[in-house]
Amino acid sequence: MTSYKELGLVNTKEMFAKAIKGGYAIPAFNFNNMEQLQAIIKAAAEEKSPVILQVSKGARNYANPILLRFMAQGAVDYAKSLGWEHPQIVLHLDHGDSFELCKDCIENGFSSVMIDGSHLPYEENVALTKKVCDYAHQYDVTVEGELGVLAGVEDEVSSDHHTYTDPEEVIDFATRTGVDSLAISIGTSHGAYKFKPEQCTRDANGRLVPPPLAFDVLDAVMEKLPGFPIVLHGSSSVPQEYVDEINEYGGKLPDAIGIPEEELRKAAKSAVCKINIDSDSRLAMTAAVRKVMATKPAEFDPRKYLGPARDEMEKLYKHKIVAVLGSNGKAE
Repeated sequence: MTSYKELGLVNTKEMFAKAIKGGYAIPAFNFNNMEQLQAIIKAAAEEKSPVILQVSKGARNYANPILLRFMAQGAVDYAKSLGWEHPQIVLHLDHGDSFELCKDCIENGFSSVMIDGSHLPYEENVALTKKVCDYAHQYDVTVEGELGVLAGVEDEVSSDHHTYTDPEEVIDFATRTGVDSLAISIGTSHGAYKFKPEQCTRDANGRLVPPPLAFDVLDAVMEKLPGFPIVLHGSSSVPQEYVDEINEYGGKLPDAIGIPEEELRKAAKSAVCKINIDSDSRLAMTAAVRKVMATKPAEFDPRKYLGPARDEMEKLYKHKIVAVLGSNGKAE
């Protein structure tokens, strides 16, 4: 077994407590490859922001579990080389779908895992989440559970509808499972197509305007569980400049739309202490790659298109840290 502490990683317990008290949220950036990881660490190190390196089951298989462990260790050393003396970096499993997967991640250096039983009947969700918590807590690994269903598609996670979290269930769920944080559903959604056009209105330029998040549900959850760490999944904003650039250079992303950043900033000032962002970095990367491919058709050196993609993602991550999540300067 490899403990996350051997890799220089931390769990989420202390950083979540500080975030709730300080009125900001920790960025949870999904990554699949080296360029994404480099951009995340450089942005977090330069902004001195605690950060969660988030890996889905599919991303773990893509990167390879063994290589991933060394990438996480390398990320800590890289952060130190950038002048971040005491990096606060978490390696987190996103949407774990079984006890066996969570156990394997814990035994291979993950400092935090999510067990997603939200698609199961309530009692089965409780039982599965408790089983993961009981195992993880032996090794000081923190666990995220989920109540409510998010619509959209992200890797193996897919649903064509959303179900708001029932505030009446949260006390029972948190108490019986021992979970350290809780992902809830208040209208966010996975992927770049978070809302159907008929769910939205349009502005003067014809762009879709999404429906507002259900802050009443969030308020009710916080009333039931005061001071408890809350997580928002599916919180990419789908920057329209990247959508436009992708479409300009041969892509096809009609009516892609995300969560307005001002709503995420509002959520970050509450008990929401972890906000997940994946699609935005995919869009930034794809836009940069498509631009190079279209404007320099003779180019075939991967560094010449993945380098600009890495730079664009770093810019995006810094923007999220400073302007949306407010976590800059919180991990000096």
